[in-house]
Amino acid sequence: MGNGKKKNQIIILLGAPGSGKGTQASLVAEKFHLHYFETSRVLEEAWTKNIDEVIEVDGEKYPLRYEKEENWEKGLLCSPPPVTVLVQRKIRELANEGKSILFAGTPRTIYEGERVMPLLKDLYGAENIKIILIEISAEQTIFRNSHRRICELMRHPILYSKETETLEHCPLDGSKLLKRTKLDDPETIKIRIKEYTERTFPLLNLFQQQGLKVERVNGEQPVADVYKGILKALEK
Repeated sequence: MGNGKKKNQIIILLGAPGSGKGTQASLVAEKFHLHYFETSRVLEEAWTKNIDEVIEVDGEKYPLRYEKEENWEKGLLCSPPPVTVLVQRKIRELANEGKSILFAGTPRTIYEGERVMPLLKDLYGAENIKIILIEISAEQTIFRNSHRRICELMRHPILYSKETETLEHCPLDGSKLLKRTKLDDPETIKIRIKEYTERTFPLLNLFQQQGLKVERVNGEQPVADVYKGILKALEK
C-alpha cells in the first residue's frame, strides 16, 4: 500500500442488533468518503453469485447454502471460518483500490477478530484504526428490530417513528420498504441478542489486548445526537 497507511483509515462501529449501526454508518461513510463495508452484504453477494460454493478452511468444508439457510435465516451467526475468508477477500480488494473503510458490525466473533484485525493493521496501520461501540439496552434492541424496515434497492434502514410508520417507499431512493421477515421476528431477535452478547461483545477485550482503544457512545439518543457523539469520539 506504500503511503496508503498514512492517509487511509479504518472506522469500526460495533453495537447490538438495532443499535443504529447501519444508519450511523451511512452518515459517517458519506461525511468522510469511506467505503461502507457490510458483512451482511458481502455474505448476500456471495450467496447470489454462487450459493453452491463450498469454502474449505483447515480441512473443514463450509457450504454457503447451509450457512444461509441453517444459520443466517434462523438468527444465528454464520460459521466464523467462511465468513472470515469472504471478509478478508473483500478487505484486500478494497485496500488494493486504495479505499478507506467503515465497518458496521465487523468483526463479529473472536475468531474473526483474531484474523481480520492483524490484516487491517498490516494494510492500514494500527494508528489509523478507530473503534466505536454504540450502546443500547436489550429492550430497545427487540423493539427496534421488530419494527425495522429496509428499502429494496439500496438497503437503507428506516428507523421506526410516528413520522415513518406509514411510509411505504424509501424517502432516499423511492424503492419499496420491506421487513426482513425471518431475521427480524421477535424470537429470532432474542437469538441474535444472545449471539451478540456471547460472541461479539467479548471482542472488546480482544481489542484492548491488541492495544486498540474503544470509544463508547449512547445509542438511545436521537439519531442526530448519536451522530454527534460518534464524530466527537473520532476526534479523540
